[in-house]
Amino acid sequence: MKLNDAVFGLLLTLLGAAVLVAIRGYPTIPGQPVGPALFPGLLATGLCVAGVLLIAKGLRQRGAQPWFAWDDWVRSPRHALALVVLLGSVMFYIVAADILGFLPTAFIILMAMFLVLRVRPMVAVAVALVATLLVHTAFYKLLKVPLPWGLLTGVSW
Repeated sequence: MKLNDAVFGLLLTLLGAAVLVAIRGYPTIPGQPVGPALFPGLLATGLCVAGVLLIAKGLRQRGAQPWFAWDDWVRSPRHALALVVLLGSVMFYIVAADILGFLPTAFIILMAMFLVLRVRPMVAVAVALVATLLVHTAFYKLLKVPLPWGLLTGVSW
């Protein structure tokens, strides 16, 4: 799907404005010139500036570039199925992660994605296993993100 730059610029500007509104309530740190709103505020301001520039560019090119156009992949059943599997995997993670745990859920999601994208099954198993373990290690051990253990609670490390 292709969007005119003005449409995408409007979305970026709205996102930046929403962040700027949300950070107004962030507390200040006494005795500090900067607070927790500084970095999100800078990013939001950048989004707003980039959005306005994209809106201007899109409006200048509106004769040559349509507001909205479908890409060729949309007519491909295989690619449409891959999109459905991707969106379904997000819903599956939300529902199953606490029950199954991160490791089995991530492995199942990666396997589904690899298989729908026609990755050879043995390669899919190997890459899904290694990727799941690497992501778990990075988030659980290094970044201390509390990932759910689910069925594996008894063997958690």
